[in-house]
Amino acid sequence: MADQALILWVVGGILTFSGLAGLLLPVLPGAPLLLAGLVCAAWAEDFRHVGLWTLLFLGGMAALTYLVEFAASAFGVKKYGGSKRAMAGAVIGGIVGIFLGIPGILLGPFIGAVIGELSLQRSLDQAGRAGFGTVVGMAIGVAGKLAIGIAMVGVFILVRML
Repeated sequence: MADQALILWVVGGILTFSGLAGLLLPVLPGAPLLLAGLVCAAWAEDFRHVGLWTLLFLGGMAALTYLVEFAASAFGVKKYGGSKRAMAGAVIGGIVGIFLGIPGILLGPFIGAVIGELSLQRSLDQAGRAGFGTVVGMAIGVAGKLAIGIAMVGVFILVRML
C-alpha cells in the first residue's frame, strides 16, 4: 500500500508541475493536468485530508481558467479598438494555429484578428492594433490562468494542512 501511495505522490507531482507549465505553454492542457495531479495527491492519502468537495471546488477553478483566457482575449481586442469580427478572427486563428505547432498557436490569434479587421476594410494600422490587442489579451489570460493555478495548489495545501 505504501508503494501505491508513493507512486501516486510522484505521478501527482509530475502532473501538477506539468499542469502549471501548461498554464504558461499553449501546447499543454494546463488546467486538466494540474487538476489530475492534485487528484492523484489526494488519492495517495485515500482522500482523508482532501475530499470530494475540495476536489469539486478545484475542478471549478480549473474550468475558470478557460473562461479567464477567453475573456482576457476579448478584452484585449476590444481595448485596442478591434471589432467583433477581429475577435472571431482571433478565435479562428487560434484554432487553426493549434494544427501549425507552437508558432501557429502564438501567431494564429494575431493573424486572425488582423484578417478580421482587414475584412471590414479597416486600415492596416487599425488591424495591427487589433492584433496587438489580441497579444495583450493573451498575456493577461496567461497571467490570470497562472494565478488561478497557483491558487489551486494553495487551496490544496491549505486544506491538506488543516
